[in-house]
Amino acid sequence: MHSTPISLLLSTLLAFTVSATPASKRCTGTISSLSDVAAAVKCTTININSFTVTAGSTFDLELLDGTTVNLLGDVTFGVSNWVGPLFQIAGNNVVFNGNGHTFNGNGPSYWDGQGGNGGVTKPKFMKLKNSGTFTNLKILNSPVHVFSINGDGPLTVSSITIDDSAGDAANSASDGDPAGHNTDGFDVSANNLIIKDSVVMNQDDCLAINKGSNITFQNNKCSGGHGISVGSISSDVTVSKVYITGNTVTDSDNGLRIKTKSDATGASVSGIYYTGNTLSTIHKYGVLIDQSYPDTLGTPGTGVTLSDVQFISGNTVSVDSSATRVAVNCGSGSCTGTWNWSGLTATGGKAGTINYSGITGFSNTGSSSTTTTKSSTTTTKTSTTTT
Repeated sequence: MHSTPISLLLSTLLAFTVSATPASKRCTGTISSLSDVAAAVKCTTININSFTVTAGSTFDLELLDGTTVNLLGDVTFGVSNWVGPLFQIAGNNVVFNGNGHTFNGNGPSYWDGQGGNGGVTKPKFMKLKNSGTFTNLKILNSPVHVFSINGDGPLTVSSITIDDSAGDAANSASDGDPAGHNTDGFDVSANNLIIKDSVVMNQDDCLAINKGSNITFQNNKCSGGHGISVGSISSDVTVSKVYITGNTVTDSDNGLRIKTKSDATGASVSGIYYTGNTLSTIHKYGVLIDQSYPDTLGTPGTGVTLSDVQFISGNTVSVDSSATRVAVNCGSGSCTGTWNWSGLTATGGKAGTINYSGITGFSNTGSSSTTTTKSSTTTTKTSTTTT
């Protein structure tokens, strides 16, 4: 009998281990119910078939690096009054392809005109914590907020359709108001993010950037909601290097907003660049920069430094006859530097008050009146918002 050297046994075992581990990651997992998720996420290719997610549960994908996820059918989320999220994805260098299929949140079963401010508890829909790409998905009837995007990226989100347009109509629970409320399209607290080539039809912000850096929002279409926003900005956060480019906003309360909380401290917003955006049929404010949130044009706070807000070229704003073209409400000393607004043209409605003298190159071409500019703060309106 011949004995096998221990070194040979160890080499064989090591070779088996090295070869077996990648093989397990190269498998294809299939998800047809939540019970399939645990096994599927051990693979680097995952196919999702049409199914209904159990009410009150998160469809949670904690993925291996480099995983590709293919949606092969529509997914419907069961109805339960809880906080959510309904779907969550995390992982590095992940490719998610919705292939044009739909995530249906059953919004009408929740909508009561109050969104997250009251009424029944409504789950938030989508939480993205991955880097890579997330593309080609339709979101139908979100109960409340749609995308919450976090992390350092890089992440590109593209070719998304958010259709909450059914929430524009009142229902038996909404007291004559639109039933959908707080249906934010993209809530962002992330770095190194691109959102492009997408459509949002909703009843709140199309985009709301709460913190982060190096964020691009490009070639998107927003309608029915509250427009494109930086903020609301809370204490001790930083927003910088934001590029709002080539978007259209129609039939919305607001066009472009920067909103900072009046009681916020230790925060900063800098490097907000607008290029080639087209806004039309805006009902309240075409461009609104306001440091009195949650009031509108109330007493502004001074705890958020706001600088380098530039309208570079090709931004056109057209507002309703009763709306305000442009209003700027800075706290004393909290807006700094020179803001070149030569790339902004605003028409229709009435002129608003601009209380920051560092804005250059802007001429309000509306037919009602010229823009008023002054260096002191303004308290022209204090109606509290609920967005």
